Amino acid sequence: MKQLFYDWGGANVWLFHAINDLHSGLIDRFMMMGTLLAGHDNFPVYLGFACLFAIGSLSGTQVNQPELARKKALNWLMTISIFCIAFMLDGQMLSLVKPWLDFPRPLLALPPSSVHVFGRPEYHDGFPSGHASFAMLAVSSLWPMMKRHFRIFGIFFVIWVGLSRILLGAHFPADVLAGYVSAFLIVLSVRRILESTLAPQLD
Repeated sequence: MKQLFYDWGGANVWLFHAINDLHSGLIDRFMMMGTLLAGHDNFPVYLGFACLFAIGSLSGTQVNQPELARKKALNWLMTISIFCIAFMLDGQMLSLVKPWLDFPRPLLALPPSSVHVFGRPEYHDGFPSGHASFAMLAVSSLWPMMKRHFRIFGIFFVIWVGLSRILLGAHFPADVLAGYVSAFLIVLSVRRILESTLAPQLD
């Protein structure tokens, strides 16, 4: 089972080396920036910016459009609620799953000399990637309220964070993919539950 869904018949390690070998001083620092931006400790910052964007969006609504203002306010309330609840659930999931599975990180699973590590060396709790999970969680939670240029940056951000975890030697590609999928499913589930529960009351 692990050979099929995690090792990918050797493709997981091959892809890791293909990405991890693409490094230089400038690339390493750029990738480290992506990792730092996707730390779970940054949640209050992202939440604060989401609230500021919500306020800015509502302040631009004309006074003679109360129904539009109400709809915007409810959409932002729903979006921010999804972000907060999904963040809580994602954190609980990671705190349980990562130590329970205890998948080795590249530095432990592979010969150390074959792994390029930039930053703090890590050895355990590799699956799934918490940074990739948070990047996907933030973007997918806020996606409905994001304009086109923010969505483009959001896609770039998710990819950037995922690549950073591989290039810095912290995770295998399968760890990153699992972080993406788990966070997306959590956000999707929370959104569907809230919408099915509250939508009739908000109409």
